[in-house]
Amino acid sequence: MYDAIVVGARISGASTALLLARLGHRVLLVDRARFPSPTSSSTNLIHPPGVQRLTQWGVLDRLGDPTIPRIGRYRLESGPVRLEAGLPAVEGVDYALSPPRVKLDEALVRCAADAGAEVREETSVQELLRDADGTVVGVAGTVKGSGRFQEKATVVIGADGKNSKVARLAGAEQYRSEPVLSKSLWTYWEGLPQPPLVRTYRKNRRHPFTWPTHDGLSIVGVAWPTADFPSPGSDEATDRSVIAALADVDPEFAEEVRAGRRAGRWLTGSVPNFLRRPHGPGWALVGDASATRDPITASGITHAVLGAELLAEAVHRSLSGGRAMHLELAAYARARDALVRDHYDYTRDYARILDHSLEERALIEAMSRSPWHARGMIGLFATVVPPTEFYSRRTFRELFDFLDEEGGLPRNIRMLRWLLHAVPGRPEATARLADRLLAARLGLMGELLLRSTAA
Repeated sequence: MYDAIVVGARISGASTALLLARLGHRVLLVDRARFPSPTSSSTNLIHPPGVQRLTQWGVLDRLGDPTIPRIGRYRLESGPVRLEAGLPAVEGVDYALSPPRVKLDEALVRCAADAGAEVREETSVQELLRDADGTVVGVAGTVKGSGRFQEKATVVIGADGKNSKVARLAGAEQYRSEPVLSKSLWTYWEGLPQPPLVRTYRKNRRHPFTWPTHDGLSIVGVAWPTADFPSPGSDEATDRSVIAALADVDPEFAEEVRAGRRAGRWLTGSVPNFLRRPHGPGWALVGDASATRDPITASGITHAVLGAELLAEAVHRSLSGGRAMHLELAAYARARDALVRDHYDYTRDYARILDHSLEERALIEAMSRSPWHARGMIGLFATVVPPTEFYSRRTFRELFDFLDEEGGLPRNIRMLRWLLHAVPGRPEATARLADRLLAARLGLMGELLLRSTAA
């Protein structure tokens, strides 16, 4: 009997198995694939919290690819406004990486095996085994070339992606769900300059993006709201469509793309948005099986790594003589929510790809004038800074001190600043009114501003 059976050996599953095995537990890690194995399209970006964990665990040493550049800065351009800043550090790691996904998956699986986890490839789970009380006690399925198998464990962990079979068999319901909000086209491009920079743009309801990845290649792509996604065409037609979107926001970079060469086929990225109940009697979910969100903020890999750490710690506490497993898994569910919930809301808002209003652009421009705010906004995108920490009353009240007077301010921004700073008598009451009025201009992010407990 195993302490844990982990179903799915990609980022979250292999990370969970690796950590549990290193803590001395008997772990079985199964996957339908044989590694190295390609996966569905992923733009591969890992934000600093994920890089820090993978470095600490020795996975990046195992990857051993010297061609992967460190990315130290992120940029957002919205029309004429540009915001750029260095990434906040996480335990000394202040850079992102974009490694080849096939190699990253294999490195994690091999690290899990080195730690003592038993890895079974080409193994498909088809059933959850239950005791008389309905508690999950194991799995059953088939192994390619060997037929049926059955194994038991104290806990079964579903790390098998957004279409998780473990979640379906366990009856894990979805909540806070929304359909696909954006669709993207992206590919690898040769011959581009490779500054250590993630560039994103927002204009005419398009979201172009680019950053350096492995082997001297760059990722180049564009996301559209689902309703505006262009009809499928040839790779050459897609070249023209994407370059036209780039030319609209950054003509100089579009010329560099034209001078280079596409190094692969165009890939499409689009996923629904949902949270799932991540635990029940004898089972738990992690990674995309637990929470799936639009890829536009590239948070999937990072949250998969961090979620695996939370789950492994909870399972370890119970297996080591702590509280009963169901209590530790409930604690994991609360920690999972604290990790992803607000960034999930932020991502859903971002994925609508709405052009920024004049008021929002004025605030973004003010952020670009304040190193603290700029770094905070970039840290928010990069999963370093919690959304409710950045979308706080204090943050936005201080931001008004950096508004561009000479460039002209929208009337609503002038009124909000007046409410914040210029009304005699009851400044706190008028400041709260300004908070509500500002929140009304920020959509879902306005909810975070009003939800924030920060002063």
